[in-house]
Amino acid sequence: MGPTVTCRELIDLLDRYLEGELAQPLAARFEAHLARCPDCAEYLHSYRQTIRLAREAWCADDLVPADVPRELLEALLDVRSLAASAGDVEPN
Repeated sequence: MGPTVTCRELIDLLDRYLEGELAQPLAARFEAHLARCPDCAEYLHSYRQTIRLAREAWCADDLVPADVPRELLEALLDVRSLAASAGDVEPN
């Protein structure tokens, strides 16, 4: 079995890469992989598009739509709470 990674680790790494926060040697190695792996390049492209579309759709005063799964909302609220207690984000 190959190496394992959690969803949180994957998202953290992708976000750090997209924000230019990965150390240059790591970013260069990742970019070399993207240059030779169309599946990963497409995944990263769709990830960027998802972020862009989410930002465009976001309205500060709107409530979360009723069709958002309760479990997803609770998981996000847990993460927000943990991040706030760690000083990573401001609580609402």
